[in-house]
Amino acid sequence: ILYNLLVGGALTAIFVPQLVRSFDDEDGGHAFASRLITTISVILLALVAIGTILAPLLVRIYAPEFSNSGFENEFRLAVAFTRYCLPQIFFLGLFTMLGQVANARGSFAPLMWAPIANNVVVIAIFSVVLLQAPHLASGTITSSQTQVLGWGTTLGVVVQALILIPVVKRSGIHIRPKLGWQGLGKSFSLAGWTLVYVLISQLGYLVTVNISTSAAVRSAKEGVLTGVGYTPFSNAYLIMMLPYSIVTISIITALLPHMSRLAIDGKRDEVRDQLVRAIKMVGVITIPSSVAFIFFGPIITKVLFFGISNDDSTYIGYVLSALGIGLVFFSINLILIRGFNAFEDTRTQVLSILIINIIAVALSYLFLETLKTRWITVGLGAAFSISYIAGLFVTLALLKRHTGVMRFSDFSGQHFRLFAASVFSMAPLYLLSSYLDWVNGDSSKLEHLGQLFLIMLIAPIGYFFIARAMGVIEISVTSELVKTQFARATNKLRGSSSNPRE
Repeated sequence: ILYNLLVGGALTAIFVPQLVRSFDDEDGGHAFASRLITTISVILLALVAIGTILAPLLVRIYAPEFSNSGFENEFRLAVAFTRYCLPQIFFLGLFTMLGQVANARGSFAPLMWAPIANNVVVIAIFSVVLLQAPHLASGTITSSQTQVLGWGTTLGVVVQALILIPVVKRSGIHIRPKLGWQGLGKSFSLAGWTLVYVLISQLGYLVTVNISTSAAVRSAKEGVLTGVGYTPFSNAYLIMMLPYSIVTISIITALLPHMSRLAIDGKRDEVRDQLVRAIKMVGVITIPSSVAFIFFGPIITKVLFFGISNDDSTYIGYVLSALGIGLVFFSINLILIRGFNAFEDTRTQVLSILIINIIAVALSYLFLETLKTRWITVGLGAAFSISYIAGLFVTLALLKRHTGVMRFSDFSGQHFRLFAASVFSMAPLYLLSSYLDWVNGDSSKLEHLGQLFLIMLIAPIGYFFIARAMGVIEISVTSELVKTQFARATNKLRGSSSNPRE
């Protein structure tokens, strides 16, 4: 949260267009990249130091209920983990900066798989801790276990960042420590508006955290201990973000350098075409993912969170279904925002996120006052989705000053066909799953795993053929890409078998 608030959005928004411009400098952009990365690194280190000192205050801001009596252990742990994890701000910033340099040079893959190394490190450390203490709780966790978990997550981010250093070297950009503000004025001016954008977004998220935490406390007082609170929302949000992170981020990361060059050359029609193409390509994955979350949210979470009670995992599924409604619109909005970034307009997008968050906050408080305590966290998921549905049309209207008129109909036809293909392929499976639950009562974890396996096996096949029959070109493009990659892999295997020494 702090990384996104302070620097994350600014780095991803302004780096690529500015770096693309700097490649036209006499030195090929080496000095600009070195000054920018060095200056940002110094700022990040200062922020880490300040944040470490103010850790108790930060916890009180984001989780005020932990300051009440009875939550002393939660408050102590939150402060400790905040301090252990704050150095991640520096290394996440370094990862982002090096990644954007690599992207601007046309190297995209390392930025995608570097987080895998992070996950491997974290999973290994968490596995060791859980094997030694399988029943960790806020009242039983020791200080050494807290340190291992806290520093372990930070170590994962360190590995993720350091992996990109040789990648940047191979891209031809030579980064050297180089302090100075020469040529950075425009970058920091653009970053100022982006920080406002991220600040508004994080203030909205702060409201979500506070309302969900308050709902958990209220729920405990009412004797309801199932679901409710920030944890179910956070877990559901992470699942919802998975297709977005894998597909949307990957596509726009690869697209932004090219769009920035088109914008610099004044080819705004081509920028619009690239945005529409990206929206359609992303929709191939996000639309069936959205429908799957809506239909099968509880089944997904029962399988993923097999270690908690059935009621708790089911509740996370309800929140996931509510968030899933907005997944497609959330992804489209991010793509459109990158259109503003390509034109180096970080100011106009502030109005878009402001309206989105006003809607989300208003609905969140409305649901807090009108819904039963049990359903408040689900209501927060619905508020998120509704705000981004409305925000899509706001962002489209604002972007037309740069790209010309960009209509919802430019991609809605394809999206409706993808939605229909998703529903036709998944609705029968949903009805079958509901019938089995009705006949058998509460199914076991193993039965839910079997249901999810069949859904994941059958639904994509049905979706693919139905969408292809409906004339969705992007499905055919994906099919040809898979065939090409399969053919290449087959040829390599044949070559290896014919010559064992190769």
